[in-house]
Amino acid sequence: MEEFQKNPSRVYAAVLPGTGREFSGNVKEQVSRQTAATRGRELHVTGTAELCRPADRAWVRVTVGNSKESVNEVTNSVSRRLDYISQSLRCRVLVFINTSVRKYLHRESDLYHMDAEVMVTFSDFDKMEGVCTVLLEKLDKSVCVGTPQFYHSAECMSHLRREVCVSAVENAKQKACEISQLLGQSLGPPLLVTEEETREWKNEDEDNGSRGQAAATLSLLPHIPTVTASSRVSASFSLRERSRKKL
Repeated sequence: MEEFQKNPSRVYAAVLPGTGREFSGNVKEQVSRQTAATRGRELHVTGTAELCRPADRAWVRVTVGNSKESVNEVTNSVSRRLDYISQSLRCRVLVFINTSVRKYLHRESDLYHMDAEVMVTFSDFDKMEGVCTVLLEKLDKSVCVGTPQFYHSAECMSHLRREVCVSAVENAKQKACEISQLLGQSLGPPLLVTEEETREWKNEDEDNGSRGQAAATLSLLPHIPTVTASSRVSASFSLRERSRKKL
């Protein structure tokens, strides 16, 4: 488990009226009453939450290579395979995130050799698996389909951070509601909500080595990593007395 982000805590302070000055007698008592009336009754609680999300993107590298006696022959050979790859993507994946193609031509002895590389980014892993299977079945050994590389997109991480913060605030509010009921009070509106700490870490080696022989067999499959995010918030709520019913 690798932790890759930890935000520092943020501390907020409030200065109450009358702080830093000394009063005596009736003046001091009057200031204390004014302070209590201004401040009112408050309930301070903390809330935490932790959420986990799997990767939502994957990219696959498909390489094509061939050698011919002329530049025209090797170009046509590689282009036919690239066209088939593009056709497979259009037919089986209606929407894919991104694709890019690079070609490199060089000469070795009396032969011309061309290498081409296709990088495709997927958001649908089932369709990605289908495309890779078709390419492996239909194309010869001159085409190599790499292992999918999974990752979290920026949109996924942004949504996860918002979701875990909102969940922590909901937990803090639920805690405040239960405490106010226990004290026989009504929970008023929030006065201040602060996110004090956030953490994120990758779970690339989950339960590694704890599954015995079965784990060694499953490890041959591409692993989809997950990211866990946690949030800790502090919240202040006003308290109100419950209204008594008149008989």
